[in-house]
Amino acid sequence: MMEIKAVSTVNAPAAIGPYSQAIAAGEFVYLSGQLGVDPATGNMENGVEAQAERAISNMKAILAEAGLDISRVIKTTVFLKDMGDFAAVNAIYAKHFQQPYPARSCVQVAELPKGGLVEIEAVCVK
Repeated sequence: MMEIKAVSTVNAPAAIGPYSQAIAAGEFVYLSGQLGVDPATGNMENGVEAQAERAISNMKAILAEAGLDISRVIKTTVFLKDMGDFAAVNAIYAKHFQQPYPARSCVQVAELPKGGLVEIEAVCVK
């Protein structure tokens, strides 16, 4: 039977509901969507670029807790409040990921938790 284990760190925002920051299952780690929330203050960063940077830094903190780094990300889903922010978020994203880039989906949503402008979730391989 596959071991399933929650991954949690104080270096990323705590879950705001009945879910884990990430789940390690077999050879994979599934990261819950990360917003642009500063884990030290609980405040949302200002602007889509700052929120994208913070969402990725929150992902990196959770990955570090799982003993991984961002190079192990194989699939992301990016949720945008406004598809007009695609280019700005894509530029931030490109700074953090290298080839082979993860597979990715990007969708516009009506609303994100805490009034966020961007949220990013990921699947990683150990």
